[in-house]
Amino acid sequence: MSLDIQAIRADFPILHQQVHGQPLAYLDNAATTQKPQCVIEAVRQYYERDNANVHRGVHALSERATAKYEGAREKVRAFINAASLSEIVFVRGATEAINLVAQSYGRSNLKAGDEILITEMEHHSNIVPWQLLCEQTGAKLKVVPINDDGEISLEDVESRLSKRTKLVAVVHLSNALGTINPVREIIDLAHGQDIPVLLDGAQATAHLAVDVQALDVDFYVMSAHKMLGPTGIGALYAKQELLEAMPPYQGGGDMISMVSFEKSQFAELPYRFEAGTPNIAGVIGFGAAIDYLQKLGLENVAEYEDGLLRYATERAQVFPGLRLIGTARRKASILSFVLEGIHPHDIGTILDRQGVAVRTGHHCAMPVMEHFQVPATVRVSFSVYNTMDEADRLFAALEKVREMFA
Repeated sequence: MSLDIQAIRADFPILHQQVHGQPLAYLDNAATTQKPQCVIEAVRQYYERDNANVHRGVHALSERATAKYEGAREKVRAFINAASLSEIVFVRGATEAINLVAQSYGRSNLKAGDEILITEMEHHSNIVPWQLLCEQTGAKLKVVPINDDGEISLEDVESRLSKRTKLVAVVHLSNALGTINPVREIIDLAHGQDIPVLLDGAQATAHLAVDVQALDVDFYVMSAHKMLGPTGIGALYAKQELLEAMPPYQGGGDMISMVSFEKSQFAELPYRFEAGTPNIAGVIGFGAAIDYLQKLGLENVAEYEDGLLRYATERAQVFPGLRLIGTARRKASILSFVLEGIHPHDIGTILDRQGVAVRTGHHCAMPVMEHFQVPATVRVSFSVYNTMDEADRLFAALEKVREMFA
């Protein structure tokens, strides 16, 4: 099925505006995606019609809110093909999900001398929580290097696994490079030594079909705002037997079944990990975003975005003075580069005056910048509503940058 991109663009009200007198070309989707009208409407309807706390009320508003909230949990479960609703925990986003695993699973299972294996291409949110855990437990962080194409080697992964390795945490799709990692093979290697694996799927879920049962992954984290949904909401998937053995991450209301001054008893899964009043509107918007992506079809989205990335990459390869950062054989959605003699922040500022929104900086991936010996990159990141015309506008704006700095 071919996608009607103009019809899709019509679903996103924010795209139809001018910036500095120019039509907006929004190419910063790896930072956050825009929201279709159906997501905006779902959030609005909750606040206008159903605003009440979930799980606690017997009145009509609370029952309606609870039905929509738990309905969204089922949408997340189906979207990634989890086996049970008990395996879906709502969190603020991928960052909180990783911290939850680190502080609940990690502190319960790691001790001094144990090792956590990550890669050189990780986002800071898949580095810092493990560093904190290492400080707390005496465990050590081990790093799989990347090559100059922005890829990791399975041989390097295997050589760093040992009896001391207690967890592998790897990004599915790199936010700084666009690399799609061989995650199924990494999981197989780790499971061959009974080592659990966490995948950071923050970038992947808007661009790739994810089946957690087919992957046999132990933990998978995601953020709604990277996949056309609201900010401040995401989900942790974890195998039920792992969650059942994990202590609560936070204490408070809604995560308990009984409280006395002597002892508290915790609620069943997944609620024991959802303390306090949740982001109800965000969860409902998350569900609406999943509905929208399901309607488009992730396979169709991936095919369209792959064509867009290949087109932009071909143009970048012949652009004078441009050096691509990240040229992996398997990539999605992201084009990172530097221009000889021009700082990325200057490029981003000039592009903005042409109505082209990109991200410049280290992209919360400072070790990647160190590997490629650059202070920052320009990152162009595509979504399903972007067009080849916008890619052309990007390179026309880059020509103006070159002229200004000639």
